[in-house]
Amino acid sequence: MRRRLFFVRLWWLASLCFVITGGASSAKKLVYVIAIHKEISHTTKLYLSNGLAEAQRLGADAVLLHLNTYGGLLDAADSMRTAVMYSKVPVYAFVDNNAASAGALISIACKEIYMRKGATIGAASVVDGKGELLPDKYQSYMRAMMRATAETHGRDSSGRWRRDPLLAEAMVDERTIVPGLVDSGKVLSLTAEEAVRWNFCEGIAETKEEVIEHFLNLHDYELRAYSPSWFDNFKGFLLNPALQSILILIIIGGIYFELQTPGMGFPSIAAVAAAVLYFAPLYLDGLAANWEILLFIIGLLLIAVELFVLPGFVFFGITGIVCVIAGLTMSLLDNTFFDFRGVAPNHISNAALTVLVGLTGAFLLIIWLSHKIGTGRGIFRRVSLQTNIETSVAEVVPQELKGCRGMAVTVLKPSGKVLLNGQYYDAISETGFIEQGCSVEIVRTENTQIYVIPVSTFPSPAPEKSPTFVYDHSLSKVHR
Repeated sequence: MRRRLFFVRLWWLASLCFVITGGASSAKKLVYVIAIHKEISHTTKLYLSNGLAEAQRLGADAVLLHLNTYGGLLDAADSMRTAVMYSKVPVYAFVDNNAASAGALISIACKEIYMRKGATIGAASVVDGKGELLPDKYQSYMRAMMRATAETHGRDSSGRWRRDPLLAEAMVDERTIVPGLVDSGKVLSLTAEEAVRWNFCEGIAETKEEVIEHFLNLHDYELRAYSPSWFDNFKGFLLNPALQSILILIIIGGIYFELQTPGMGFPSIAAVAAAVLYFAPLYLDGLAANWEILLFIIGLLLIAVELFVLPGFVFFGITGIVCVIAGLTMSLLDNTFFDFRGVAPNHISNAALTVLVGLTGAFLLIIWLSHKIGTGRGIFRRVSLQTNIETSVAEVVPQELKGCRGMAVTVLKPSGKVLLNGQYYDAISETGFIEQGCSVEIVRTENTQIYVIPVSTFPSPAPEKSPTFVYDHSLSKVHR
């Protein structure tokens, strides 16, 4: 009997300790603050993503999104509003002065909105870099996104919208009329007082502490803030669409110019570095999957097969180009093996535009540099091979050269220069790389261009009447 009484008392004591310790731990609430005080971009998207992940890991009771922004990129804002809506930790918005355009979209996604006196929210029309309105198809998508985001909060017990979708739409479309608030021809922006009056904002507060204590009713709480690292800023910088287009330009341009010059030089180093900077942040961000990067590499290999193994067999070249473009584009999209059901249409168009701008820029750069290198003064002249070959290349390719033999005076990979009967010609290898000094034979001529194949790995004897030339690598000259 005494033993039973002892265990009963022990059970009550353990229960009391559990209640006391549990009550003490539950009394101390954790509020995690994420500040967005700059233009909405891929950098701020990283801030929010990392902050929400950290808040969930710490077991935070609430996340307070401290907003002061004039807007920014629509695709970044769309990703941020999705992250807020599906966050396991409830997210509250504190608008400190401004929540315009993309900032309004993100605010509406939050569970509750609190604004500072004098703050404004709205003006969410989609504009270009010059502030000009984009075509209606963009405005239509933004209107639908704003309405859908407001509708996620549902209705209260009286059947009234907790966040009126009509007000959200009026922030985008000047044709939307809200009786008693905004007439046709004006895009809606709300002050803090108006937002409270029209049930679009839950309250007015001057500080985030006032939001937490007065509105969230938390008094014994711990406040933590997300602190971005230099890596977050650098990674966000690399995710900028303009920079991604430049990296694509460097990748394509570097590969092209590497094929035109012998050896492993600066173009290949630039192309590899640009590819790493392009794919690395996308891979770390979870966008670029292994198969997408592999698709890009396979495309490069197929192009190499077209150039060096089976030249003229266009299937490999076209397939390789398609794989390269597909790898670059799909790495920007959050798809799963060509499943784009969860990808917003504007994300697809933005990704395609980024890659298209990069490829177009690379094409124009190749044309421009092809005419600049080796001419004029400065860097363009120094990076080229300055020899007497340049001034002695024959301008006209005789048709009777077919079957003639000569010597490769530069590496052909696949293009280079050959010596035939005392004249230098631009030539293209039909079989891939041909080393300098190899004897070559002309197999065909086409459009003032000759095509050759290797005959042996040793230079053939020079023609009897041809002058003797010695190619000096160190001096970059041809001595007669």
